Amino acid sequence: MRATVWHGKRDVRVDNVPDPSVQEPTDAVIRVTSSGLCGSDLHLYEVLTPFMTAGDILGHEPMGIVEEVGPAVGGLAVGDRVVVPFQIACGTCWMCRRGLPTQCETTQVTEHGMGARLFGYTKLYGAVPGAQAEYLRVPQAQFGPIKVPEGPPDDRFVYLSDVLPTAWQAVKYADVPAGGSLAVLGLGPIGAMACRVAHHLGAETVIGIDRVPERLARAKQDGTIVLDLDSFDSAAELTDTVRQLTDGRGPDSVVDAVGTEAHGSPVAKAVQSAAALLPQEWAAKLTQTAGVDRLGALHLAIGLVRRGGTVSISGVYGGAADTLPMLTLFDKQLTLRMGQANVRRWSDDILPLLTDDDPLGVDDFATHHLPLDRAPDAYRMFQKKEDGAIKILFTP
Repeated sequence: MRATVWHGKRDVRVDNVPDPSVQEPTDAVIRVTSSGLCGSDLHLYEVLTPFMTAGDILGHEPMGIVEEVGPAVGGLAVGDRVVVPFQIACGTCWMCRRGLPTQCETTQVTEHGMGARLFGYTKLYGAVPGAQAEYLRVPQAQFGPIKVPEGPPDDRFVYLSDVLPTAWQAVKYADVPAGGSLAVLGLGPIGAMACRVAHHLGAETVIGIDRVPERLARAKQDGTIVLDLDSFDSAAELTDTVRQLTDGRGPDSVVDAVGTEAHGSPVAKAVQSAAALLPQEWAAKLTQTAGVDRLGALHLAIGLVRRGGTVSISGVYGGAADTLPMLTLFDKQLTLRMGQANVRRWSDDILPLLTDDDPLGVDDFATHHLPLDRAPDAYRMFQKKEDGAIKILFTP
């Protein structure tokens, strides 16, 4: 089969690789009909390369048709149309029963001290072959795949794999009070959808902050108040403007949907780039023990949120030696919530919105539909924010 394969920093190719097969009784194999390109895939493209291995298959946002099921997979049959969550979880362990499948005790990558295995996402998360491919082996298929109706195009359901539950959890974790205010930093796929979810769940004021014109224009069309980061001379000026929009206090909650590749932080960027030049074993060890992030977005979130407010982090961070403004966090009495989205925790709440009148606007959420063979071009375009690329879906 054809698959998107990592060969090195900024070196993604579409190769022919062996077809997957059922290996365990709880496995299934699906024929992928759509697969998304995620902002976190860009971390693998450059920043997290020390944890990658040449030949890794990328991608973690698939849907498709079940081709084969193992004997222990109940409730799933050949021909079913399914969306596959990006994390792999059993559904029955202590963590899964408490709505935390990203911490699944059956699939935790204990050798690296990490949580549940993820599709297509570095050896830290199990080096599981990913979903930007023609076929996908799905472990723990007795729990993971979400059956969806026939009929509507894939765009209606594919975001259940990651974008929708990640944005939904970001807003839920933000704990916006009824009629309250939320600022969203970063209007890529997750930030843009978080704004839509916040409107849907009743936030009165939603402020989106970014520097990419196409992203700002799109969020504005959704009814979000947009602020262009580049139009402010300083963080203090931006903070003053946001306070003016929120009764002088700042927003009740802030979502950081940016993560480790925030603009700015030149020293951290230099360290990340230098680590990628080291021999891989050294670079991985250095990143795990002394890695740093570009924390511009997180520091901005802490500065923007009102006293007693909540910062919800959905952007991926990987640093181990970063400093946090603990005095500010303590003095402002802030709550921080974060983590990979627990897809099956939220999927039952979201799915009815996808079989109704599309209140979250998923039908036209993708800006680009590309054949899988265009994956190398798509990664470059998405990283450089060219051609208005906000959300890209591949068709194998």
